[in-house]
Amino acid sequence: MTRKPPSGEDFQGVIGRTIPESQPWWPPSKIKAGAPNVVLVVLDDTGFSHFGCYGSTMATPNIDALAAGGLRYTGFHTTALCSPTRACLLTGRNHHAVGMRAVSNFDTGYPNMRGAIPRSAATLAEILRDNGYGTYATGKWHLAPMSECSAAGPYANWPLQKGFDRYYGFLQGETDQFFPELTHDNHFVDAPGGPEDGYHVSEDIVDRSAGMIRDQISLVPEKPFFLYLAFGAMHSPHQAPQSYLDKQRGKFDAGWDVAREEWFARQKHLGVIPPDTKLAPHNPGVRPWTDLTVNEQRFAARLQEAFAAMLEHTDDQIGRLVAFLKSIDQFDNTLFVVLSDNGASQEGGAAGVLDEMKWFNGIRESVDEAVLRLDDIGGPDSHCNIPWGWAQAGNTPLKWYKQNTHGGGVRDPLIIHWPASVTAGGETRDQFCHAIDIAPTILSALGIETPSVVAGVPQMPVHGISLTPTFADPGAKLDRGPQYFEMLGHRGIWKDGWKAVTHHDQGKPFEDDRWELYHLAEDFSEHEDLAAAHPDKLKELVDLWWSEADLHGVLPLDDRSAMALFRASMRPGLPSSRHRFVYYPPVSHLVSEACPPVARGWTTRLSIEHPAGQGDGALIARGTLNSGFVLFVKDGRLAFDYNDFHHHSRVTVEAPLSPGAHEIELTVARNAEGGGDVVLSLDGAVAATGTIRRLLFMISTIGMDLGRSLSPVVDDYAAPFTYPGRIAKVVFDIPQDRPKGEVKAQVRAEMTRQ
Repeated sequence: MTRKPPSGEDFQGVIGRTIPESQPWWPPSKIKAGAPNVVLVVLDDTGFSHFGCYGSTMATPNIDALAAGGLRYTGFHTTALCSPTRACLLTGRNHHAVGMRAVSNFDTGYPNMRGAIPRSAATLAEILRDNGYGTYATGKWHLAPMSECSAAGPYANWPLQKGFDRYYGFLQGETDQFFPELTHDNHFVDAPGGPEDGYHVSEDIVDRSAGMIRDQISLVPEKPFFLYLAFGAMHSPHQAPQSYLDKQRGKFDAGWDVAREEWFARQKHLGVIPPDTKLAPHNPGVRPWTDLTVNEQRFAARLQEAFAAMLEHTDDQIGRLVAFLKSIDQFDNTLFVVLSDNGASQEGGAAGVLDEMKWFNGIRESVDEAVLRLDDIGGPDSHCNIPWGWAQAGNTPLKWYKQNTHGGGVRDPLIIHWPASVTAGGETRDQFCHAIDIAPTILSALGIETPSVVAGVPQMPVHGISLTPTFADPGAKLDRGPQYFEMLGHRGIWKDGWKAVTHHDQGKPFEDDRWELYHLAEDFSEHEDLAAAHPDKLKELVDLWWSEADLHGVLPLDDRSAMALFRASMRPGLPSSRHRFVYYPPVSHLVSEACPPVARGWTTRLSIEHPAGQGDGALIARGTLNSGFVLFVKDGRLAFDYNDFHHHSRVTVEAPLSPGAHEIELTVARNAEGGGDVVLSLDGAVAATGTIRRLLFMISTIGMDLGRSLSPVVDDYAAPFTYPGRIAKVVFDIPQDRPKGEVKAQVRAEMTRQ
């Protein structure tokens, strides 16, 4: 008698009463020996011209070598922002349709902005894993609601639950490159070193990538792999090892106008833009370099040096990965893709920033003060970003920036290298293509059909198309329909070489937006607005935009500020949506969205058991050397330091902390001037008082630790500065009333950690 297994497995052997009466059976292996590997490298905030092979004079020899052996796409488009583009890349669907209309920090209560990819849009990793691939992700994630990225989860949208076998990187939209918030698989870990050890997160994630691949190739060499390597570069903070910074000195002293003209000429020479392309005029707010003061020029040039240093350092890490793949004989059989997720950033403002968190706090940075710290730029003591002039140079020959739906925001570099199928090394392809095309292209290249059901969930239609016809044929016609764009209220649509686009002013009625019209097939840089000359074509495209918006879930349009979106995303049950926070250390590192919101002031109470001896260490630490606060024991004495962009307000208890049990209370009361009055009490008695000049609304992108310090907040100690005693309990109480200036100051922070 043949029996069926109780597990419900589709067993195709025979189960009898005994082994002689039975016949074993194993499901066929999904591993296809000789199948190509896939490496998808994603850079952040890298403009159309930033790579040397796309026109710049900055050093990117390893990326250029990939282009020389593969293809450069000059019609590649993104969404203008990181999380949405990455959602497109990994699913092949438009970003609104998969709940990612903006960064994953937000959940506005509408389907187009959940900050998470639904199960009905399986990721490339899920599909490849089901087809026998080892799947690995390293670097920036930013595809989970940040409210879910604490140690309490839920983990449903973390990389391991989205198809990746292993993960090592950071979940946030940016991180300090020397003191990163690192996650290994499903838990937080410390970086293996600090800047004094030569540590940099870009090097670390490439080392981890190589380690994951090495393990697989050594143990199951016939199994192919998929690596999703997403650098923190070139997002701010622009930080690089000192040797890379030193190499850039003086290279950008001629300014952005000279560089832009030179890069524009190089683009024509390289063939990445048509020879009749016109250079877009300065964006509003970009001044001619010669109009800047000496200090403005010195500051802007040094910020660009840091950008160039970080780009060269990142290029070297890509080169190390390529060298590793060659060393294990895997490079020739690897489909290697390099791209940027949006254009160069506008978050540095007109002058650039040394401490970007100042901008997020509505604080205008003084260039004359910033130049006194030029040598800090690009190192651990800075959180810098380039000014608009250098950002537009990075987007040469285009107008506007990241966040915008004009070319400077959505037209980006794409390189595909694959010796097995791409033999036309060094050529360019000018077909219109989009981030939604990457996943279909990879699956098509591997001969894998897009599944209609994944893990029992029916899948929504794929919106992208495969670019594989362009691998061999530079004139291949791609069967694609229109492609819409929408980001933060900016809108656009492409069809058959024409593009309608509008730059939206926040708060302005959408019906008052002025639509522009460009014939991209003849006007690469969107230079000549044809709206007045072709009103019928413009109307056709605008009407089509509304149709596509309805089809892909773009509506409702939403141009609220970042802080308004943060508030819209706050709902009961989140780690930070309460007024009392009780911790029982040791607890895992808290990302910023899980930290108590202390802008209104706060009271902290700690119950500790202090050891004999000095017992030095951090009790509570939030932020970095650039901004944050720390309650710590140093030389046996209890102290509190509030770091307001290198301006330190400190109160210290004079008497050493005795061994044994203690109750510590720290009260920071926001005053009418926007600062804070500090009272530090020990065992019920006031022990020290002081004043903070300014309480920050957005302290840092780095979160909080109890009993240790991920990153130093003051120069008095080196991380992790672990407290040797016992912390039994920590309580934060937050006032429920908002101070009068909070809303106004927070609204100035238009977009955080994109």
